[in-house]
Amino acid sequence: MLDISDIRSVDAFDWTNVTHILNAAAYTNVDGAETAEGRIISWQVNASGAGNLSTVCQKHGLTLVHISSDYVFDGTKETHNEYEALSPLSVYGATKAAGDLLAKTADKHYILRTSWVIGDGKNFVRTMMDLASKNISPSVVHDQIGRLTFTTDLVSAIDYVLSNKLEYGTYNVSNDGAPASWADITRKIFAILGRNDLTVTNTSTAEYFAGKQNIARRPLHSTLDLTKIQSAGFKPTDWEAELEAYTQKEKNA
Repeated sequence: MLDISDIRSVDAFDWTNVTHILNAAAYTNVDGAETAEGRIISWQVNASGAGNLSTVCQKHGLTLVHISSDYVFDGTKETHNEYEALSPLSVYGATKAAGDLLAKTADKHYILRTSWVIGDGKNFVRTMMDLASKNISPSVVHDQIGRLTFTTDLVSAIDYVLSNKLEYGTYNVSNDGAPASWADITRKIFAILGRNDLTVTNTSTAEYFAGKQNIARRPLHSTLDLTKIQSAGFKPTDWEAELEAYTQKEKNA
């Protein structure tokens, strides 16, 4: 196993037959990163790790594909393009922003910035489906707005960028479609499940986290401008269509 946070481990790895490095490694416990221990791990993995891989890519002439996050922005703008200045609100966001800057030190790099990722493992859709199975009508945040990114589309974007040898740089990648809140997405999940008997109550981010400790500040607007990658020929699918397919698949699993 390669520990990307340890430069000695990275230097000792045999890169002879490697042409590309895909850095999808990250410490993603957003609130955990606000703790004393989590802060250290977050910087080690998200920042130092990206820097170590960038150094290796520069040394050996490799191409770095680095996965970034909407958390590098403060969310004051309704949409974020690739040229917006970094303005993270949290430790996690700061470490991801630092990772972006370090990734750029490799001449051959692609930074794919994404948001609200849904795939295998624990995720928002599965959590809401679990609540529905328990007949729970939840209160869900309604003032955070963005688009889901399904890992199938993210993988397709990576393949497209590399196969078509796009110009090196930063590209926003999420599913397409109208931006929505977490509460609105929950309503769509319940509708797909046929659980119109359940209700979703809107709550603000401040109300949801009131009284809780070590809570990271979150960007309220996470919608990524997809113009650049669309202009390059990649067409992300609509998040609502992907949500229905994903939810139905999970329901029948």
